[in-house]
Amino acid sequence: MDGVERILLAGAGGGFDVYSALPLALSLMAGGKRVHLANLSFTELHLADPDVWVDRDVARITPATAGPDDYFPERTLAVWLETNGLPSTVYAFPLLGVQPLRAAYRALVDRLEIDAVVLVDGGTDILMRGDEAGLGTPAEDMTSLAAVAGLDGVHVRLVACVGFGIDAYHGVNHTQVLENIGDLDAAGAYLGAFSIPSRSPEAVAYRAAVAHAQAATPRRPSIVNGQIAAALEGRHGDVRFTSRTRDSNLFVNPLMAMYFTFDLAGLADQNRYLDRLEDTVGIRQVWSRIEEFRSLVDPRKPRAFPH
Repeated sequence: MDGVERILLAGAGGGFDVYSALPLALSLMAGGKRVHLANLSFTELHLADPDVWVDRDVARITPATAGPDDYFPERTLAVWLETNGLPSTVYAFPLLGVQPLRAAYRALVDRLEIDAVVLVDGGTDILMRGDEAGLGTPAEDMTSLAAVAGLDGVHVRLVACVGFGIDAYHGVNHTQVLENIGDLDAAGAYLGAFSIPSRSPEAVAYRAAVAHAQAATPRRPSIVNGQIAAALEGRHGDVRFTSRTRDSNLFVNPLMAMYFTFDLAGLADQNRYLDRLEDTVGIRQVWSRIEEFRSLVDPRKPRAFPH
């Protein structure tokens, strides 16, 4: 990222998505960039310390932040970062609609003097444009995408996906993911893919962070990051690491350990319903607008990989 010094890496889909940004963050830090982490949060942030709010809908989470004990990915990551001698602040946004989330991003970008925003998706459902057989869990990803697509004045805005294949758990057909990537490439929005070498310092640190998070959140460990971490150990097939996937047949594979990257504005332009989300205030509005759109669509027929 030539000419870019201050980068905000943000988990687009909530939950543990911010962990999916960690290998990229560590690599950028090693290259001398100033990296900040943020996440659209599933945590009940109103239970955290009142003084965490540095701006409206922007919470600054540190290892010492009080809050829920059973599920707090942002604090769990902050603890791991501090333990490993890394900058240990993780910013968190509550679940919001597009308008307030964009305002929160604007406040954080201005506060940190950010040059680049990279939305990171654990999985690939942020690439679903709306006419696929299944969209995965789109509300949070699309809210983040729409919010940052309308964020003017930021030099670079990108999307990075890691964990190809994982969203089959939520009904995504990955042949259609590849079709979408092809269409994005034709439109000039696909920027290429790169792997996380399994023996790299970034992969070693990422696996350690995921293991730490699994131990800290035993009832709700991350299915997404658990599979990516398994792929980065060279494991494949129906890998078991949590009872949450006991009714699923997983297919862990090396493609899960690759980042696919996109121009954010170009990705937003390919989406068929993002404009319908523009004036939303709450996340339930987002869900209802997506459901309304889907009721009008004849989805593309899914097909298996031909070879």
